[in-house]
Amino acid sequence: MDRKIVETKIEYKNTQIWNMNEEAFDVNSEKVMDLTIIQMACMELIRIGENEDEMDKLTSLTTFDIQGCSSLTSLPNKLGNLTSLTTFDILRCSSLTSLPNELGNFTSLTTFDIQGCSSLTSLPNELDNLTSLTTLNMKWYSSLTSLPNELNNLTPLTTFDI
Repeated sequence: MDRKIVETKIEYKNTQIWNMNEEAFDVNSEKVMDLTIIQMACMELIRIGENEDEMDKLTSLTTFDIQGCSSLTSLPNKLGNLTSLTTFDILRCSSLTSLPNELGNFTSLTTFDIQGCSSLTSLPNELDNLTSLTTLNMKWYSSLTSLPNELNNLTPLTTFDI
């Protein structure tokens, strides 16, 4: 069964948090353009965005948070188009094997928290483009064997927790 992003009833000053559930959400809705936070906690999610063009509509998104998506193996390349992101969290997505190089487009990103993705084997070299990054948390990896040398270029980084 495919799952879609749907709106919950939680609102915080012009911010809507969307979670996963059984109901379908119309991605052509005007509300999508105003969305600033996405949180997903779903064990059965196998991919994000059936149509990668859906990512282009999330122009106001500042926070992307996925947790416990143990069947998710990859993230869409179009995720890199979310250039307004300031916080990107990926937690306990144990089947995730790689991250798209396009994450280097997150030039506004200040916090990148990626933990418990035990199948992740490498990080993209393009992470050195994250020129606003101040916090990088990476924990609980069993398959990650090295870090890109380019991480040395992240001069604004004040917290690097591995």
